[in-house]
Parts: sequence; C-alpha cells; structure tokens
Amino acid sequence: MASLSVSLSTPPAEFIAGARATLPLIVGGIPFGIIFGALAITSGMSPGAALMMSLLVYAGSAQFIGVNLFAAGAAIPLIVLTTFIVNVRHALYAATLAPHVRHLPIGWLLPLGFMLTDETFVVVIQHYAHDDSPRHKHWFYLGSALAMYISWTATTLIGIIAGGSIDNPERWGLDFAMSATFIGIVVPAIKTRPILAAVVTAGFVAMIANPLPYKLGLIAAALAGVAAGVIAEMLSGRAADAQPDVSPDSI
Repeated sequence: MASLSVSLSTPPAEFIAGARATLPLIVGGIPFGIIFGALAITSGMSPGAALMMSLLVYAGSAQFIGVNLFAAGAAIPLIVLTTFIVNVRHALYAATLAPHVRHLPIGWLLPLGFMLTDETFVVVIQHYAHDDSPRHKHWFYLGSALAMYISWTATTLIGIIAGGSIDNPERWGLDFAMSATFIGIVVPAIKTRPILAAVVTAGFVAMIANPLPYKLGLIAAALAGVAAGVIAEMLSGRAADAQPDVSPDSI
C-alpha cells in the first residue's frame, strides 16, 4: 500500500491512473457514442448540432432522450424539462463528492462538475475512499473525466460521419453495450439494503412504465428508485434506534 501511495503522489501519476481506471467503462461506451451520432443524423439533426450536443450537453442518456423527442416533434420546453429530470441524479453525485473537492478553486470545480458522469463518479468515489495521496486526487478525477469526455466526443463524431451510411442505427442493438456497462457499475455498488431497494424499485418501475411516451417511464423509474432508497434508509435508521443498548456501560 505504501508503494501505491508514493506512485500516485504526483499530479501526472494521478491523472494517468484516473484515465486508466476509466478505460473499461470507456470501451463499453464506444458503441453508445457511435449510435448516438448516427441516430442524431438519421433523426434530422445537423452534423454540427449533433456534435455540439455532445460537446456542450455531454449527457449520454439525456442526449438520446433529447434526440428521440426532437424526432417526434416535441416542444423545446418538454425536451429541456425531460432531460433536466433525467440528469437530476448528477446533483446526488455532486453532493457525494462535495466533501472531497470543496477545497478546490472555482477554476477546478466548474470543469470537473461539467464533466461528471456516471462512469467517472463510480471510479472517482472509489478512489477517494482510499487514504493514499489525498493532496492530488483531483488530478485522478480530471484524468477520468477528460478521458470519458474525449472518448464520447470522438465516438459521436464517428457516428455522425457514419450516420449517412447506417440505415436505422437502433436496429443494430449496439446500445446494449452501454446497458451492460451500467449493470457492471450498479451491481458492485449494491452493498446496503437501501441501495438494493432503490435498484430493484427503479428496475421494476422502468419495466412496467416503459410504454409511456417521451421516455416518461425512465423519469418515473428514477423518482421511484430515489423514493424507495430514502424510505429504506429511514426505516433502517429507525430499526437501529430501536435496538436495545447492550454495551458494557448499560449493564
């Protein structure tokens, strides 16, 4: 453990370690980015708009929902509202990371906050859980976030270029790679009953609410999962408080 602490004690070493730790998730996201780029073009979006969406919005699931709503002729306010709700989970990510990065200047916080994704959050929060080299851990965060950002933008560009030659890109089913990636992210994180309750509830609601238009089923699943997790956490706290005190001092 001491050698690891030393090896990650400099900003470049932390940066490289962050990018390396995110590489498996990047590989899983490559088909997802290509499909988005191709789907955006076949949905009637201009190449420039599709690329700028990945550069400025940078939110995979929200981008897919936005493109589908755009193709369906949905009003702009509905697209904005839907993508906003889908991305509310990032506020939870930010709140979890806040104690670790609150010391950073705004020049660090803004880009790190913008590039925060599901994949980067999972990798970074695990790294912050270790006691080694706390001084430069934000460089690990930057390495992970920048690697994901560059990969997503590059694969979107590939999809845009290939979009004209891919007929109905959704039928290729390449987006399943991202589903598998998310399963790999979620399953190891199920370590408590509240988390299990949130995952099971969200999955169940997502299945039964899938037929809802405008991807409202996804929103319902997210809200139901959060509610289930909060309720389970409250019940766990009450159960712990109800346990009799059997410490030596109470005997």
